[in-house]
Amino acid sequence: MINYQFFPRSHGVTPEIKAIIDCFKQIEPQLEEENVQRTSNEVLALVRPYLETIGFAVETGKGKEEKIDVPVLFGENNEVDKSFFADALSADGKIVIEIEAGRAVRNNQFLKDIFQACMMFEVEYLVIAVLNEYRFNSAGRQVVGHDYLEIKTFLETLYVSNRLRLPLKGILLIGY
Repeated sequence: MINYQFFPRSHGVTPEIKAIIDCFKQIEPQLEEENVQRTSNEVLALVRPYLETIGFAVETGKGKEEKIDVPVLFGENNEVDKSFFADALSADGKIVIEIEAGRAVRNNQFLKDIFQACMMFEVEYLVIAVLNEYRFNSAGRQVVGHDYLEIKTFLETLYVSNRLRLPLKGILLIGY
């Protein structure tokens, strides 16, 4: 089941953000197949055609020319000095999408995604898609993680506490 929460909660989703949610809803049947835990690249491949339909550039592979390069710093003659890669970027460069599977919470990848989106030139919105429930082996036993709920709680705390202000207009968290 696709879950989502937009932050800050005092704002509703924009039509552009709603279109992204609809893209994930299109692939919901494939994501809900029993006993299949897809990698982030597999999820990205499933959602790619829908995102491209709404004007997103989407990573097609791991080669440099297949990645989506988003500028961070500019140097002499406006040459890009530093950039970060994104899974997808809107045509206007204002919405970046990151899809995570498995390491979103365990390796704090969602925090890296937030940091990088905050540094990216002209990016206003970050979409992070994570597993609702993640199963992994730890010390020889099966463990279940609840990435969507853990990240949702983190973002709720971040926005409610108002102790750290991000330069983004909003973050959409999608659980799949």
